[in-house]
Amino acid sequence: MSPAPGEAGRLVVCPTPIGNLEDVTLRVLRALAEADVVACEDTRRTRTLLERHDIRARLVSFHEHNEDARAAELTQRMRRGAVVALVADAGTPLVADPGFVLLAEALRAGIDVEVLPGPSAVITALVASGLPADRWRFVGFLPRGREALLAIVGGARETIVAFESPRRLLHTLELLAEREAERALAVCRELTKLHEDVRRGRADDLATHFRAHPARGEIVLVIGAAVAAADDGAAQDAVSALEALVSAGARPRAAAAALAKLTGVGANQLYRGLTRRGG
Repeated sequence: MSPAPGEAGRLVVCPTPIGNLEDVTLRVLRALAEADVVACEDTRRTRTLLERHDIRARLVSFHEHNEDARAAELTQRMRRGAVVALVADAGTPLVADPGFVLLAEALRAGIDVEVLPGPSAVITALVASGLPADRWRFVGFLPRGREALLAIVGGARETIVAFESPRRLLHTLELLAEREAERALAVCRELTKLHEDVRRGRADDLATHFRAHPARGEIVLVIGAAVAAADDGAAQDAVSALEALVSAGARPRAAAAALAKLTGVGANQLYRGLTRRGG
């Protein structure tokens, strides 16, 4: 469609399925159908989604190699009234995917930006992991170097969510197992796809498994808080207080929830600290 004279353009950020093509919202489908142009990482992948839902749209490539030039071009279109829909190959744009340059250009130009909710491999993996979600951090792709990796996850006090290559997964698991064998992890592979697999367990056990069964497909690695992180400073004091409350007859889960509000230490972290002490 063509913008009406004087009509303001806008940018619409559209999350797309991370695997199963049915995992797309009605709002996203409508936005893609109504946009003047759809900016996408891979026009072939986006066209597959659009054809599945009988949508015809004008597609332009938008990836890490042409992001700067394309962002300037699309911003000019929006200044003239065009509606641009931004999609990634899978999931929510800008989350370890191109799009930030275009978003920043649009905001600087005073162009309206609409962000639609939808699929995210990060959130899906976090929930599927079974690890605490009250405090967590997404770090994108894990760094290659040992020291850089340990700097991020070594003493983390919160759950860490990261993307990992199947070629490097075993190396990362072995490093984590060497550092802290009982560290709680979840390896989430091919989420929402036919061969989806979520494996939860200790770092050493998962390293053993993937040593015998090399990983394939797209992977999100979820790493629980470092065990040692619950044993220092304020966290140690809070666990001691929880232990005293439980000894006095309080229910562990309820007492942990109450102390979490007072101390800022996560309820699940407190409960894990109590169980490690045998409470």
